[in-house]
Amino acid sequence: MSRIDDLIQKHCPDGVAGRPLGSLGTRNKGTAITASKMKTIGGGGPIRVFAGGQTVADVAEDAIPAKDVVRIPSIIVKSRGHIGFSYYEHPFTHKTELWSYSIDDAGVDQKFVYYYLLTQVEKLQALARATSVKLPQLSVRDTDTLRIPVPPLEVQREIVRVLDKFTQLEAELEAELEARQLQRVALANNFEVAARDRVAQNVIKLGSIASQAIDPVPVVAGQFYNSLGVKWRGEGVLIRKSRDGAEIKATTLYRAQPGQLVYNKMFVVEGSFAIVPEGDEPAAVSNEFPVFNIDRSKVEPLWLLEHLCNPYTLRRIEREVTGTERGTMKSRRRWKSGQFLNFEIDLPPLDEQREIVRVLRASDRLISSLESELAARRKQYEYYRDRLLTFEELTA
Repeated sequence: MSRIDDLIQKHCPDGVAGRPLGSLGTRNKGTAITASKMKTIGGGGPIRVFAGGQTVADVAEDAIPAKDVVRIPSIIVKSRGHIGFSYYEHPFTHKTELWSYSIDDAGVDQKFVYYYLLTQVEKLQALARATSVKLPQLSVRDTDTLRIPVPPLEVQREIVRVLDKFTQLEAELEAELEARQLQRVALANNFEVAARDRVAQNVIKLGSIASQAIDPVPVVAGQFYNSLGVKWRGEGVLIRKSRDGAEIKATTLYRAQPGQLVYNKMFVVEGSFAIVPEGDEPAAVSNEFPVFNIDRSKVEPLWLLEHLCNPYTLRRIEREVTGTERGTMKSRRRWKSGQFLNFEIDLPPLDEQREIVRVLRASDRLISSLESELAARRKQYEYYRDRLLTFEELTA
């Protein structure tokens, strides 16, 4: 960062003057084009339409009035809910709940303004909440009057160059992480496909390798209980905040011990299975979460978890789920513990199970490493972004 420090010392040693965002260029209003009209028009056009910060469609150029199309790089403002900014360089338009700024002052780098706005999100979010807690919303005046520090153009461009480098590295890591995640899914599916392609060798019921564990815990007012939930897609358990028995409707909970298999009857089709991890605090579940002891002499628990969460297995389970839905309430449907125990699988040899787990866990470790590196890069980027975009204010 010494080059930037040197440039600041050379060009603006006494501080940097600020200017209102609205004075730096043109604010573009949104268009009234509707989602239904976009569906009629169809996609594939050169004009991208944004709504709520998300791309709705790419539409034909003649579908939108020319006055509503932004043709130069602009900063899109998401003004409702979670406040945010996007930088877009191609022709686009946006719905009326958004607006955008096209910086046309020759002495101001638009990307510099965008990076500075990212440092102001928390401040603007607080401002939006002050207007409405239910649906936080910025006004045009809030952003028009926001003061942007404007150092000399050479300083702006050097800061942009450094921050662009950070964002490029982050994008490369994100792409690598996505590729490894897809590879991991493919590996798991390939193991399942290979198993289905061979002649079934050892078809068993889950009841022959698992037994339901029922260890009741009376719920008493004044005692505190750690409640355990199960995430979707085999992503593990969720330890909820400890609660007083007086706050729990159930009269009985059930202990869940490390190494046991647990699943959510109501969301089983979402892959809501988990192996209870080692932990210091004992946890308990409601009767909607059956718990099972696994016979480790016959099955590797992590292999069983992978098998149960595989999309093919989940489709088989879904055919057995009973109950009726009420509107969108799929939770009215359940896969009961008896159905679990009677469910048939083809159990491969134990050494094969362990090899599958070894390969998949190696992939998981790589993904975890990439996630950690990406998180560290993001923190590093935010630190340097905030540092580079903090200036002494020029006093008269």
